[in-house]
Amino acid sequence: MYIQTVALRDVKCHALHGYYPEEQLIGCYFVVDVEVKFNASSETENLDKTVNYEVLNQIIIDEMAKTQKLLETVVMNILNAVRSNYPFLISGTVGIKKLNPPMQGEIGHSYVALSFNV
Repeated sequence: MYIQTVALRDVKCHALHGYYPEEQLIGCYFVVDVEVKFNASSETENLDKTVNYEVLNQIIIDEMAKTQKLLETVVMNILNAVRSNYPFLISGTVGIKKLNPPMQGEIGHSYVALSFNV
């Protein structure tokens, strides 16, 4: 049996996530990665037998539009929505980078990720 991987990498979004009120006013740029794995189907030309990365992208866009204080909440919401759309998944990971987080020093990004395995 083969294990199929479908992923979206570096989906860049501007969003209003942040613990502090000023972060929720001005927002920040975020980069989202989603990777899922499942048992591959022999029907390789059937979109219903795989994970549609357009659906993954829409889930990311929808969840990033819902302001949250913590990225932990956002990754959980994305992962839950992906699992709800694709109950046949055997594992998955969602990670979010917050680019240039507003704190002292020159920081490229902060990062939060969440995974599951069945």
